[in-house]
Amino acid sequence: MADATTTPSDQSTDRTAEWDRLRRTYMQPADERPPSTARGVHHMAILSSNVEQTINFYQGILGFPLTDLFENRDYPGSTHFFFDIGNGNGLAFFDFPRLGLGDYAEVLGGLHHIAISVTEENWHQLRGRLEEAGVDIVFEDRTSIYFMGPDGERLELIADPLGEMYGSQVL
Repeated sequence: MADATTTPSDQSTDRTAEWDRLRRTYMQPADERPPSTARGVHHMAILSSNVEQTINFYQGILGFPLTDLFENRDYPGSTHFFFDIGNGNGLAFFDFPRLGLGDYAEVLGGLHHIAISVTEENWHQLRGRLEEAGVDIVFEDRTSIYFMGPDGERLELIADPLGEMYGSQVL
């Protein structure tokens, strides 16, 4: 039995039966699955402590073009700005000057990381650019690298096509 000091990675729980039950109960075969009611992710909004630092990282290092920048309609004096991450998808950022936000804390329902698909060629190029810029690669596995953005946001660059993960169709 796990105690308070045991982390999930210390436990070797076989959840295969649970996952099989969930698949049988909720997943439909691809040819029977109804279309989604959504068109896609319009943008993900992330907090930025410094607009220029964020632009230099996402556009300068990762090569995601800055596409717009304007005042946040919900918070006067706050900047709302966007980067193109391909296929009509965007990353948006807000700065909240004078709001006194604390450090990030992981919570249930909170964002774990953002996985962004890139070609294998760009994956290798971007990995080199991250290293050149002194960005630590936190974890690497097959076609994925994980690292932190300028405000501690967890990011993944994955060299798998959209809708695939490690050779399996997920969408």
